[in-house]
Amino acid sequence: MGYAFGSIDEMGDGVFRKVRQELGVTAFGVNVLVLAPGVVSRPHYHDEQDELYFVHAGRARFELPGEARELGPGGLCHVESTTPRVVTSVGDEDLVLLVVGAKDGYIGRDGHLADRGQLG
Repeated sequence: MGYAFGSIDEMGDGVFRKVRQELGVTAFGVNVLVLAPGVVSRPHYHDEQDELYFVHAGRARFELPGEARELGPGGLCHVESTTPRVVTSVGDEDLVLLVVGAKDGYIGRDGHLADRGQLG
């Protein structure tokens, strides 16, 4: 099948929700992290995979070399693979982060118009 639907709540109750596995994504890594207020993620970096963080709900504090910044809903943070980072859930509600990881760069604009008659 060429598509899949889901929701964060359907992916369990844990901190780490495996979006890629649940929806069958193979082109990039994607997960959701749900962190209770005050929870600090483990400091980490990657060998090859950049990460893009999207704050869906709550507030996140990103600690990076030379800078720390708080982001609320709608906030985005891109971190290159080998850059160390730590994320903290700040505020009074759960932090819900969509995390997308990939390597090997941008593919380019390869979109094409589709026949509307073939769509639901």
